[in-house]
Amino acid sequence: MQRSRIPFFALSALAGSVLLSGCGQSESAQGQTQAAQAVPVGVIEMQSKPLTLTKELPGRVAASRIAQIRPQVNGIIQSRMFVEGAEVEKGQALYQIDPSTFEAEVATSKAAITKAQASIANAKAKAERYKELLSIKAVSQQDYDEADAAYKGAKADLLTAQAQLKTAEINLNYSKVLAPISGQIGKSDVTPGALVSANQATALATITQLDPIYVDLTQSSSELTRLKKAIAAGELDKDAALHSKVELKMEDGSIYQHKGTLQFSEVTVDPSTGSVTLRAEFPNPEKLLLPGMYVRAVIVEGVKSDAILAPQRGVSRNTKGEPTAMVVSKDNTVEARVLKTDRTVGSNWLVTDGLNSGDKLIVEGLQKIRPGAPVNAMPAESAANSQ
Repeated sequence: MQRSRIPFFALSALAGSVLLSGCGQSESAQGQTQAAQAVPVGVIEMQSKPLTLTKELPGRVAASRIAQIRPQVNGIIQSRMFVEGAEVEKGQALYQIDPSTFEAEVATSKAAITKAQASIANAKAKAERYKELLSIKAVSQQDYDEADAAYKGAKADLLTAQAQLKTAEINLNYSKVLAPISGQIGKSDVTPGALVSANQATALATITQLDPIYVDLTQSSSELTRLKKAIAAGELDKDAALHSKVELKMEDGSIYQHKGTLQFSEVTVDPSTGSVTLRAEFPNPEKLLLPGMYVRAVIVEGVKSDAILAPQRGVSRNTKGEPTAMVVSKDNTVEARVLKTDRTVGSNWLVTDGLNSGDKLIVEGLQKIRPGAPVNAMPAESAANSQ
């Protein structure tokens, strides 16, 4: 009877030990399963930093100065004194109009001055004699008044003759047509022997100043309004834009070697295009920029002191078309965020809302995770290697 009890107790003890061992192994396996469920993902830690915001705008090249050459006197063109397409300097003679008529007018005016001076001498002497005679009652008051008036009239005639001489000399100078500005002159629309008239509608030639040169840019009024609001809210520092240089891209995509400066912005909006015009000035010593060329300019809009740049591979769109991102929360689970983005900067999005400095943005392993799932975050390259 006692011998039969010993195996029973031994069997019960063995069964209990097996049961306890099985429970321990189950709990360990469960912990290992949960650890295995934490998906390794590659993350990039967001850092805010100052960012210079630029904008590429289309534009057209325009000459800084244009002067259409027109005659200011009538006459026959005697000669052309420049080479078409060459550089001319301010004050350089371009055309010679027949000066003979104006030389004759100058000579006539000089003769009139000499005659007026002689008349003044005669009238002055007579007026002085009559003044003495009037004191002794040898002439009447009327005779003296007439002599004095003749003297004053002679002086007025001299002033008139001098004015006529000045006019004649101006016309004589105008017979030689001079360049009003320095620049490159185009083709001549008249030849020697042509009759020209003062202030005629047809220009003799046109001078264009190409150095420096202007680039007129267009920017939409909505972009300008958004930019002004950002500056007013303190989101952008405008001082950096005011003192920054403008970069120019040529028609073939190359970068123009000289940088320009922004001169001004129009205060009215073009009703047909809804845009405003900005003007930049560029040095053009090589004459590479010609009026009418299409170019693109990169201007600085301002500096954002706390910009957050998120890689485009870590940003997707939801069903509403809103940009979204997955970040690692404090408890190492996936958290979905809806973002607000401003623009692309290289291969990144400029995020204005939804991400903060220090957030861990998931950029690798996105296809294996969902919101709330546990993850094992590691730098993006390390995650790629582990996967």
